[in-house]
Amino acid sequence: MKRIYILPIVLLAFCWSCSDFLNESNPSNFTEENYFKTADQFLSTVNAMYADLRLSASSDYGGNPYFMTDFQTGLAGTRVGQNLHINKVRTLTNDADNEYSLSWWTAPFRSIGNANLVIKYLPDFNMDNNVKNRYLGEAYFMRAFHYFNLVRIFGNVPLILTPINASSPDLYPTQATPEQVYDAIVKDLLEAEKTPLPWTETSGRVNMSAVKSVLSQVYLTMAGYPLQKGQDYYAMAASKAKEVIDQKSCSLFASYNNLHDISFQNRGEHILMIQYQAGITTNPFQSLYLPYNMNISYYSTETGSVYVVDEFIDSYEPGDKRAEEKEFYYTNFTSNANRNETVEFGYFHIFKFFDMDANLNTAQSSMNYPLLRYADVLLTYAEAQNETGQANADAYQCLNDIRERANLEPLSGLSQDEFRKAVWRERYHELAFENKVWFDMARTRKVMVLNTGDFDDYVGHLFTYGTNLRLSARELLFPIPTHEIKNNKNLKQNNGYN
Repeated sequence: MKRIYILPIVLLAFCWSCSDFLNESNPSNFTEENYFKTADQFLSTVNAMYADLRLSASSDYGGNPYFMTDFQTGLAGTRVGQNLHINKVRTLTNDADNEYSLSWWTAPFRSIGNANLVIKYLPDFNMDNNVKNRYLGEAYFMRAFHYFNLVRIFGNVPLILTPINASSPDLYPTQATPEQVYDAIVKDLLEAEKTPLPWTETSGRVNMSAVKSVLSQVYLTMAGYPLQKGQDYYAMAASKAKEVIDQKSCSLFASYNNLHDISFQNRGEHILMIQYQAGITTNPFQSLYLPYNMNISYYSTETGSVYVVDEFIDSYEPGDKRAEEKEFYYTNFTSNANRNETVEFGYFHIFKFFDMDANLNTAQSSMNYPLLRYADVLLTYAEAQNETGQANADAYQCLNDIRERANLEPLSGLSQDEFRKAVWRERYHELAFENKVWFDMARTRKVMVLNTGDFDDYVGHLFTYGTNLRLSARELLFPIPTHEIKNNKNLKQNNGYN
């Protein structure tokens, strides 16, 4: 636990461009008492919080921690048989030694430690108030954002809101309840709302649209499981999402191709992204998403880490543009040896993140990874507003805007339950493989049955592959890493994990 909370991770650049938080170092000769002497040192600590959005690198072959939740949805397969971390999640045999869990624990807590330093020491520092308050807004947001992931993934987690050093009584913290963590998340996001963050920010830094959008999703989650706070929180979720919609700073892209066009990053539909830059911190996902050893790319390694199960593709409505070739998915591409020759994969692979230049020319990608899209905000509003009683015209408009882009007919005249399930289906089909679907499954306790489009209970849901792979209550959370359990005797493991 010591390595998580004590020191800021210091970056080398001190300007407002998106490259500020691409490189970082961790000099051990600094302490919180002697480090903060200049405004640039506060900026370096803020920048470190962005670097940790990328999560810690694990030592496995052919995977990434961001794949963890997607492999617990039943929508993904893999060609990397030797990757135990992927396959244990996918086959519902996961355990506390999974390095993905360790990454999801370590990087967020490291970022939270940096946020705590900024929140404690920056208010009394003499500097331009507008800049100071923006740094504080970023720190409050990042602490809330990381805790939002931690509480959903692990449940009872330590709630650390002040800097910790080797002599702190909280060096080995106990776990807070989910409600305590959610209350702290809301408080931080409300603090971030008070700061002069711009509504959009093309550098990739936190913006007000992200603050309000995440707050709407926090309220939506609190309304559902595990807290079940109900209708009042659905109303608050709808209200916050509507603020983003009505401000009109964000909009849906006209074409799905814009989702993986670098010139559209950090703007339009992309509200918040993990930043990458070829030659500095290169996007690691490109070779992982490629079909296994098909020689279609400039990358020397084509890993086949993730493919899409056929049954999920079949669950899209007839005519849905997202399921068409080279929209969200693809089954063929030209050969790297001869661009006039087409290679058929035999599986559906993910195309929505495909960097054309990197794959055809450079094997170095600057493509950012999406954390929050405007499409998510529209569907959050539609779902939350419907749960307050009945879908209104605005809720239908939000849902139908997503459907219209997919070339689907607009919906109307649905019952509350019909509208609810229509939104859930759109969330599956629009946000799949963006680290969203499993969180929806956990907060609703419902899972889409792929061959019917209806929904059944999370506990007992049968995956379409394997032999009798059924979700249990255990899979409502992931295991707290063994490393942390051994380091801190005050931590209690989640039920069902050793």
